[in-house]
Amino acid sequence: MKKVIWLLTILFVGFGTATTQAVPFGDTKPAPTDDATTGIQFTDAAWKNILKKAKAEKKIIFLDAYASWCGPCKILQKKVFTQKAVGDFYNARFINVKMDMEKGEGPALSQVYPLEAYPTMLYIDSDGRVLKKIIGLQTPEDLIAIGKSVKKP
Repeated sequence: MKKVIWLLTILFVGFGTATTQAVPFGDTKPAPTDDATTGIQFTDAAWKNILKKAKAEKKIIFLDAYASWCGPCKILQKKVFTQKAVGDFYNARFINVKMDMEKGEGPALSQVYPLEAYPTMLYIDSDGRVLKKIIGLQTPEDLIAIGKSVKKP
């Protein structure tokens, strides 16, 4: 009996100290590490302050409405929003907001802007009116083209 207890103890200690390494699925290229200079820069300000900022700067709000469990949302975050060309375009023209619609201000905002699916990207004027609504995963080129098609009212 003592041998069994010692064997189990050794196994548990061995498993507890073993290291694991995550193996990425799909593209194995490392993500850019310098996100401060590339990609879309999102603000985490309160929604009422975002509306005020949009009015003061005469800009449209780009709202990425996502959920933490959404696979396409994660792809957008890692593969599209981090692209330099996308960041250069969106940072110059929009107030960029990324909001988990199931946490924080998200549930209240989803009452104002009902969603059909994730990801949903909304282009909103400074008065809170939706100018354009895009649902689903987009390529960097498509996202830039959509941004160009949004005109100030």
